[in-house]
Amino acid sequence: MRSRIQSRAVRVALLFIDGVGIGRKDPAINPLAHREHLLSRFQDAPSPALPDGGLCIPVDTTFGVSGRPQSASNQTAILTGEPAPALLGQHVLGYPNAALRALLAERSIVKRLRAAGREATFATAYPAAYLDALGVPRRPTTSPPEFTPSPEARRRMKPSAAKLAFAAGDVPLRTLEDARAKDGLTPDITGAHARAFGLPAPERTPEEAADIFWRVAMGADFTYFEHYLADEAGHAQDFTAAHTALDIFDAFLRAVLATRPADARLMVCSDHGNVEDLSTRGHTLHPVPVLYFGPPSPEVEALSTVADVGRTVMRWLEVE
Repeated sequence: MRSRIQSRAVRVALLFIDGVGIGRKDPAINPLAHREHLLSRFQDAPSPALPDGGLCIPVDTTFGVSGRPQSASNQTAILTGEPAPALLGQHVLGYPNAALRALLAERSIVKRLRAAGREATFATAYPAAYLDALGVPRRPTTSPPEFTPSPEARRRMKPSAAKLAFAAGDVPLRTLEDARAKDGLTPDITGAHARAFGLPAPERTPEEAADIFWRVAMGADFTYFEHYLADEAGHAQDFTAAHTALDIFDAFLRAVLATRPADARLMVCSDHGNVEDLSTRGHTLHPVPVLYFGPPSPEVEALSTVADVGRTVMRWLEVE
């Protein structure tokens, strides 16, 4: 194991992975049943023990609202600490609607952390042209935009809950220029997915990405990273893509854990199930695993829904 990185400012790190629930250990439908990943958690079979005294808490994604849990409303729940689907009386797919945007603008945990004097940072880096099309604040760049979206493409581009949560806190987002300078990570971790689309993304191993992650987190109280390729594989019912996404994320997570500063609290969470059941293209009603690594915390064992993840971040950082 590599030596742990020393940190003065790291408090809480949250790794978000879209679309990973707790399903059956059935290799015919569940890619996680083929592996002993840290996220290989099952309803009907024992799961591998977590290293470093880690805990896994299954949490609800439905909030008692009928229908399938969706990304926009549940990611809003995570990033506000509020039961967004219950407040709206519905699950909202894709990107936040007007009601969710208003909730994020008012109750974003990033906004509240910043108001309390805490530093928050988004470790994921995106093309500057994409962030400009979304209309969210970003870091300045010296290189020209990677592409020029057409008016039609620009109309289709909408910000995710995480981008709106950080925009509400006035935190400029990282660009691919930051990723190339080893000050940010592409959503796919290695950069291969971005490069396949012709984007100037750096090439990284999961271990190199973990080193960059903690370097980014050194000056922040709260650090957030998002990864969405597992959800895309679930919608495509693509075992190969699912294995690739989950294998890379697991290698990254293990490297992040191996170099976790002793005082840092690391959580891993998802918003809803999907990739654990490739017999369907849709999201599942399954609970999702919240993994925790860090000092003892009674708050973790009390987690009930995905909204409790955001609330717990606030409690740990002593923000009401």
